[in-house]
Amino acid sequence: MKTALALVALVAIPFTARGQGAPPAAPAPPESYVYTVDGRRDPFQNQVGTGTDAGPAERGEGAAGLTLSEITVRGVMQSRGSLIAMIQGANNRTYVIHPGDRLADGVVRAVTPEGLIVLQDINDPLSSEKQREVRKLLRSLEGAKE
Repeated sequence: MKTALALVALVAIPFTARGQGAPPAAPAPPESYVYTVDGRRDPFQNQVGTGTDAGPAERGEGAAGLTLSEITVRGVMQSRGSLIAMIQGANNRTYVIHPGDRLADGVVRAVTPEGLIVLQDINDPLSSEKQREVRKLLRSLEGAKE
């Protein structure tokens, strides 16, 4: 039994030595992956907090530099057959605005006896709407609703 085992070991040595020839060539590096958009959003891009903030450099002078959240409607007057509104900004300055005037984040759509109707621009990338209609009421009417 020992001789048979020794004989098998002697025969097996040359086969293992032949199997250990030159190492195989290194495999080619894989091509880098490129994401094709095809109308879809990038799944690896952060969608939270990517909206643009209206910085001080983008703001205009006067009422055009005020956002909708910074203004309060102080009065509505009739001038030359149309309604105009008197608004007050966060800086306690008063401005007179007409329908079509621009704010920092929207456009005054109409002036009504109750207040303003503003088309506000939405900078939320997750929202399907790009504008929304906001009613800014006279301050005296806002207090009566509460």
